[in-house]
Amino acid sequence: MSEKNPGSTLLVHTRAELEAARAGRIGDVAVVMTMGALHEGHLTLIRAARQAAKTVVVTVFVNPLQFGPNEDFSRYPRTLDADVKLCEQAEADIVFAPAVEDVYPGGEPMVRITPGPMGEVLEGAYRPGHFSGMLTVVNKLLNLTAPDYAYFGEKDAQQLALIRRMALDLNLPVEIRGVPTVREPDGLALSSRNRFLSPAERASALYLSKALFAGVSRRTPAEIRRSAQGVLEQGAQAEPPIRPDYLALVDPETFAEVDEAYRGPAVLALAAKVGATRLIDNLPLRIEG
Repeated sequence: MSEKNPGSTLLVHTRAELEAARAGRIGDVAVVMTMGALHEGHLTLIRAARQAAKTVVVTVFVNPLQFGPNEDFSRYPRTLDADVKLCEQAEADIVFAPAVEDVYPGGEPMVRITPGPMGEVLEGAYRPGHFSGMLTVVNKLLNLTAPDYAYFGEKDAQQLALIRRMALDLNLPVEIRGVPTVREPDGLALSSRNRFLSPAERASALYLSKALFAGVSRRTPAEIRRSAQGVLEQGAQAEPPIRPDYLALVDPETFAEVDEAYRGPAVLALAAKVGATRLIDNLPLRIEG
């Protein structure tokens, strides 16, 4: 049963309830897809959607397909009541929080979206199957919510690039829009996983954003990589230490590493573990030489 909340945000759980909530609404529709545990970064996406569309739908679904066997699916925070209250504050119209059986009515899907070469590097290499699961659920939620616009955060830069490519390659009738990363005053990128960090781990996590800002202040690919790597090496000596998975300077269209002769837009991206928590971050830049 759908639930009306005091702030006029409607909480629905099934496809039928979603269709009923959408019935009679006129104008453009925007969707913001989340796995819950909302924070200011998500609210920034919702506010951007609110400015562009007559109806804003927020999906809250922890997708089992994009978690590997040793990842934190069961540990991932589930805070639906608090999430709905935040959606009310950001003036979302509908929160769609389906059960697994509503998203995957035939059980684990036999047919999935394949991310191709861009999905095999960086996050794809460290999290096999992650991008296939992500693209599959995004495609499903786009079909269920039928938006004109879909908003995603630029913190997950590789994810955003793959979603844009999927929309292009599959002729999806939706405009994919990115919103810049939201950071704490000290530079740490907002993430639902930050709540798992102890105070000491959070202090060490700052080496991620420090490395990125050090890198993008340089001019050539070699200088950018060298400056960022130097800060990561300092973080590896911190207590507790950060444990980097990768540092990459890539073409934002393909996520292939750029060479020294490259000029144009790029993304400096990294991932590292701090304690038991794995964090990713990136900064866009333009290499002028």
